[in-house]
This record gives sequence, C-alpha cells and structure tokens, in this order.
Amino acid sequence: MFEDTHDEHVLLTPGPTPIHPRAQRALTRPMLGHMDPEVFALNSEIQRDLREMYGADEGTLTALLAGTGSLGMEAGFANLVEAGDEVLVCANGSFGRRMAEMAARYGAKVRLVTAPLGEAIDPADVAAQLDDSVSMVAVVHGETSTGVLNPVPEIAKLVRGTGALLTVDAVTTAGMEPFHMQGWGVDYAYTGAQKCLSAPPGLAPVAISERAFSRFRARRTPPPLWYCDFGGLRDYWVDHSYHHTVPVNLHFALHAALRAALDEGLDTRQARVRLMGRVIERTLAPLGFSPYVRRPQDRLPTVLALRLPEGLDDAGVRGALRQRGISVTGGLGPTAGVIWRLGLMGESARPEPYRRLMTELAGLLGEPGLVARYDAAVQEELARDLLPA
Repeated sequence: MFEDTHDEHVLLTPGPTPIHPRAQRALTRPMLGHMDPEVFALNSEIQRDLREMYGADEGTLTALLAGTGSLGMEAGFANLVEAGDEVLVCANGSFGRRMAEMAARYGAKVRLVTAPLGEAIDPADVAAQLDDSVSMVAVVHGETSTGVLNPVPEIAKLVRGTGALLTVDAVTTAGMEPFHMQGWGVDYAYTGAQKCLSAPPGLAPVAISERAFSRFRARRTPPPLWYCDFGGLRDYWVDHSYHHTVPVNLHFALHAALRAALDEGLDTRQARVRLMGRVIERTLAPLGFSPYVRRPQDRLPTVLALRLPEGLDDAGVRGALRQRGISVTGGLGPTAGVIWRLGLMGESARPEPYRRLMTELAGLLGEPGLVARYDAAVQEELARDLLPA
C-alpha cells in the first residue's frame, strides 16, 4: 500500500534530487496551453537561462525535451548520426556504455575508448583513435555509475579542428559544476531536470551549437526519431509553431529551479558541493568509508562514490535507512555491494539532509559520536564563511 511520507523522506540519491521550494510552488500554477503567449515568453527566459548555465553563445539553440536525460542522450544520436558514421564513444561506466549502445542502434560504427571502473578516460587514448573519419566524439562528463569526472576540456581540445562534433552528457554536472560549452567547443550537451537543478523529472534541457545544427541540416535522410527532430524542436522554440504538446507545468517548475540556481550563483553552488563532500568524507572516514575513485582530480563532486567498510551489510543498512525515511543508492553492476553513491546535487547538497543520515547511521552502526563529528565538520566550514547554512 502506498504510504504518503512527503514530510519526512530524505532523498540522497544520484537523482532525482529534492525539488527546490520555488519549483514546488511553480507546479501549482494554473495550467496554460502550450501555444499560449505567456508560455512562449516563459520558454524564452528558459532558453536564455540555459545558455547562461551551459556557457553557450547566442547562436546556440537551447530547449527542453519532454523526457528525462536519457532522451537528451538519444536525441543527439538520432539527429546528428546517420548510418555508417564513425562515432568515437568514451565509455568508463554504465552511461558511457549506454551512449555506445544508442549510437549503434542509429547505425553508427562505434569505436570505444575505455578506462577501468573508477578511473577517468585518458585523453591520450582518445587521441590515438581520433582521425578524419570520425564524425562525432561522445563523452559522459560526470559518470554517475562510478563517481568519475572525465576530462572534457582536454578531450575537447583534441576534437577541435578535426571536423568531428563533440557530444557531452552533462547530466550530473550542468548547473553545479564548471561547464563552458562555447569555451571548450562542445556541440551538443544535455542534462536532466531532476539532477543538479532540483526540478521534477520529465525534462531534458539541451543545447545545440550552430555547427551541430548545420550538421543536422546536411543530413542525407530524415532523423528516425520524429518526436525530438531538431527541426521540429526549433519550429516550436524559435518560430512558435506547433510540433507536439509540451508538459507546461514542468516548464513552470524548471524555469523556477533554473532561475533559483542562477540567482544563487554557479560559483557558489560549485563551492557548496565541494565543501559538503569534504564534510561527509571526513565524518565517515573513521568508520572505514573511503573514496572509490583513487585520484582526487578524477572524483565527481556531485556524486560522492564511497567504498564501503569491510563487513558492512550494504543492502541491510540501506534498507534500514529507507525504513527510517532516507534513500541512499548503492553501486551499479560490478560495484553493487562495493560502494555507496551519495547525491550532492541541487538541494541535497546541504547540511541538514546529511545530518539526518548521520543521525540514523549513528544508531544503526552503534556510533554515538558520528553526529557530533559531523556537526563539528560543518561548523568548521561555516566558520570560514564558505558553506551556506
């Protein structure tokens, strides 16, 4: 039986994240039609704010796809890849492998650049496979499955001037981590509303460069995915002509959450997530938790991947936490039972939700000093005026 626990539940997963209060209020706005002038005005503000979030230039088409981040991934391959195209995919986790599968389904000849789980893609390995026949390079910026931050700026330097497009999965980075689409030379980027922006699931904010749109226009065949055809997307978002019915209430909420993120300041959000990560690592280290990703520069700040202490009953402890109203996510595939992946995106990257976690863990693990240690770490950061309360 469904139990309404909306006043109690603490969501500390790698997505979705707790909905921002401004987004929650925006969901209650009266419905408007998707062709209403007020909705088009709101959409224009969303486009402007997305360009700021992505660091994109004025010529970049920004829009919302009516689906989650995986639709953003699929739309890129459906519109920018044709059968027989050579696509170089960087795969060092579940979502890189998903990119490879999607590209192949759209007829691409996929070349893989891989790295062991918990390690970042080596740009030298990309350079070794990058030649004039490659039409696209695709990489996950923050590999959610393992907590790895891939070196997109370095990979982008290699791609520039080759003629290949650069597609970047920014699902766990855009809005909370440095992202410079124009400066790096990214051609297509996407994220999910429910990640760093703390909006409800169901929208994929995308950014399409002029170069990518030119590639789309030069297609030999129509895109096989009608719903997210970039031409139809532009018709609605730029020319205000009908393509399909968009989820207007989710647009209201995304607009509010995105504006809240920009009002807070992207630099402030980046500092907040890093500091919370240090607080959590410091608190849990005496229990035997340790970073899964060996090199500090390869650690994804927004998804804190921690190796579990020897002997910890992963499923049992997480199940007990869920009974107490706290959701924590374990590993995927080979890392199941090996790591926890703690979400530090949007509204989850704040002291209070993680204090709840420490309070419950203290009881479950018999560690009465855990909360005091957490409080001391938080106060130390607050004393430096770096971490918002």
